[in-house]
Amino acid sequence: MIKFTIPGRLPGMNEIITASGQHWAKWHKQKKEAKELVQLFALAARIKPINGRAAITITCYEPNRRRDIDNVQSGAGKIILDALQDLGILKGDGQKYISRVDYEVEVDKQNPRVEVEIKEME
Repeated sequence: MIKFTIPGRLPGMNEIITASGQHWAKWHKQKKEAKELVQLFALAARIKPINGRAAITITCYEPNRRRDIDNVQSGAGKIILDALQDLGILKGDGQKYISRVDYEVEVDKQNPRVEVEIKEME
């Protein structure tokens, strides 16, 4: 099992939708910055490419309970899977390469973060 942690919060789906309803460059910049953050910490963890399918668990530690769970999960999931695919860690983000993605949302006021676990399936 491979694990890495991203400090802070990633944009939620509401931020993605709001930004995409405005000028395309705003969402593009927001997504690019979030993906680069994920990639920085994935590279620091020295993750090797997954050859088979992967089971992924994404745990988002929010500073409070203000954002809806589905908002947190869908935004983080989209950004993380795209970032891992762009790095070549995942061959793709479709069902051919990912067997499942599990999400958890917890509260940690002192240390908001996103923890990612990747398990290569046989």
